[in-house]
Amino acid sequence: MENKKAIKLVDKILTDLDKTGINADTLIKDLKELREYALEAQVPLVVKVLRFTYEHIEENDSFLIPIPDDEPIEEDTDETTAATEKAAVKDPVESLKYLVSLTKSLKNKTNISDLKEYRDALIAF
Repeated sequence: MENKKAIKLVDKILTDLDKTGINADTLIKDLKELREYALEAQVPLVVKVLRFTYEHIEENDSFLIPIPDDEPIEEDTDETTAATEKAAVKDPVESLKYLVSLTKSLKNKTNISDLKEYRDALIAF
C-alpha cells in the first residue's frame, strides 16, 4: 500500500509479532485498522485477506496457515503432505509476519500471488 500510515502500521505489527508473538487482542485491533487503509486504497484482495486473517486468529487464538510454497511439490502420499503441512505450521508467527509484509508492496506480482494463496488457504481452513 502506498499510504505512509499503513506502512507504519505494518512495521508496528511486524515489530509486535517479533516482541510478543501472537497477542490476539492487539493484533486483531491492528489488523482491523490496516484493513481500513486497504479499504481506502480500494484493494479488495488485501481487505479480504486481512478480514479472514483476524477472524482466523479470533477463532483459533493462533495463525495456523503455512507460508505458501515457492514451487508446487509433487507429493507421493498423503502422509508426506501431512508432514509437510505440520512442519510449515510450526511457526505461525513467521507465516503471519510474511502475510502482513506482503501488504507493503502490492505492485509485486509474487506478493499478489501469495496473498491469493493465503486467501484460498484461509477459506479452505
